[in-house]
Amino acid sequence: MGGGLYIEARIAVDLDLVWERTQDPARHQRWDLRFTRIAYLPGAEGEPQRFTYGVRVLPGFFVSGTGISAGERHRPDGTRTSALRFACAHPLSFLTEGRGYWRYVPLAEGGLRFFTGYDYAPRWGRFADRFLFRPLMGWATAWSFDRLRLWCERGTTPERALWRALGEVAARSAAVALAAWIALPAAVPVLVAALLLPPLPGTPAARRCLRRPPGRGPDAATAAAPPALLDRLEHP
Repeated sequence: MGGGLYIEARIAVDLDLVWERTQDPARHQRWDLRFTRIAYLPGAEGEPQRFTYGVRVLPGFFVSGTGISAGERHRPDGTRTSALRFACAHPLSFLTEGRGYWRYVPLAEGGLRFFTGYDYAPRWGRFADRFLFRPLMGWATAWSFDRLRLWCERGTTPERALWRALGEVAARSAAVALAAWIALPAAVPVLVAALLLPPLPGTPAARRCLRRPPGRGPDAATAAAPPALLDRLEHP
């Protein structure tokens, strides 16, 4: 597999709320841009949970895969962890298999650090993955984490957050087009501003999330190392 991805969001709410909205598949698929649908498969209580997932690549057309996950809700240090493995045999999927984890780490000042580390094997070669798919997956994960944060902290539903994001992109694009229509040189600073100015506080933004694990300090000890739970999961 290639270089693993790391994404972290600081969410100023109770840990139970974040756990609920990330572990329940009906809620998870609402905020996570990487999935269109997630469904648990029947299984014995206490065993790792098997599931199917789908991603809409065209209207009415899904790329589907399978996965297995497990969680640790009660840990001695007060943190929580979940881990998963996933695989997709569909020829249109850019990945063949992968693995990853979520960690939930309460903060002394309130709220929590919610972060993920994951990696996957690309289907179409390292070049396309390195310069296209992997950056896109990192951005989609970070954008989704901030979308989740807005839902938890502000009550902004994932659906409303998406419409706000689309509306802001449309407004910025219209401003650039108007400046170019008035005077082409004027479009350059407007374009730079449209690209660099941060989104509005109520609009999801990938830039609000950390993209590298902490290199030192108390946060570093619970960041980069995958949980032992991950190694106990079977291939889906």
